[in-house]
Amino acid sequence: MDNKYLKQFPDLMVGKKVMYVHGFGSSAQTGTVTRLRKVLPNATIIAEDMPLHPQEALDLLRRLCDDEHPDLIIGTSMGGMYTEMLYGYDRIVINPAFQIGDTMVEHGMMGAQEFFNPRKDGVQRFFVDNNLVKEYKHITTQCFSGVDDSERERVWGLFADNDTLVHTFDLFREHYPTAIRYHGEHRVDERSYMHSVLPVIRWIDDRQEGRERPVVLVTIESTRDRNGNPASSVQKAFRRLIETYQVFFIAPADFNSPGDMASTMGWAQEYFDAPAYNHVIFSCQKELIAADYLISTKSVPDFMGTVITLGSDTFKTWEEVITYFDRLGGQ
Repeated sequence: MDNKYLKQFPDLMVGKKVMYVHGFGSSAQTGTVTRLRKVLPNATIIAEDMPLHPQEALDLLRRLCDDEHPDLIIGTSMGGMYTEMLYGYDRIVINPAFQIGDTMVEHGMMGAQEFFNPRKDGVQRFFVDNNLVKEYKHITTQCFSGVDDSERERVWGLFADNDTLVHTFDLFREHYPTAIRYHGEHRVDERSYMHSVLPVIRWIDDRQEGRERPVVLVTIESTRDRNGNPASSVQKAFRRLIETYQVFFIAPADFNSPGDMASTMGWAQEYFDAPAYNHVIFSCQKELIAADYLISTKSVPDFMGTVITLGSDTFKTWEEVITYFDRLGGQ
């Protein structure tokens, strides 16, 4: 496994249980489990091989929940479909296959198949026939059956923008408000995991702990160069900042031009990925927003926190901003 993006976060999910539910044709030996154990060293990662037959798999997962009481459940693809139905827990569903029966038929998953990863029982091959497809179509009729106001606040949906296998963003959004696009493909690689999944885990852990991080406001104009592209090192700085701070982008409010505001939100998510979701503030009065730090290309004398003026002698580039916050260490 290439560890280019992986790093440990020993302060996240400390002493907690995280259950992972793998996708179709996979096992508990998938690379995502390895990533979770590496990145969250002080959490207990629970993962089991899912039975091929869906009702057996769902029954197993419900027994695991009763026995382990996980603090967070993460499911990908087929596992995301099962995870949605594990009501009463905080959950992340990644590219959930809510129509897996149709997906099997449409994407050549019928007939003899091999598991992608080793399984505890040593079985390497399985067969998909019409009866198995019917079982999966039946199990998906149970999706969203337990959604209520409480559940809507406990599920985060992550959807890759280059997923060619599963397209359930709109279906999920009919039932849950937090549907987030991220850059990636159907299978979650290390980059997608670190840049998109881990920030959501951090949000959930903060909420569970009642943890309030210092707030950093970043003006949209400070993130762009003179050609309208991301400024040098700004993406690096953003990823570093969100490890220890709550980061929000701030842009001028112009309700006469809602298209421009939508474009700003789209730009933020395009270049800063899933962590920019719901983290764009529109206001013409920066000084009125309560925050600990403000990064801006212009002086804001009435701001109550610390103003970091990008382009000044002290902070000529985003690299100097990175150094400054690294020295602060999350304060």
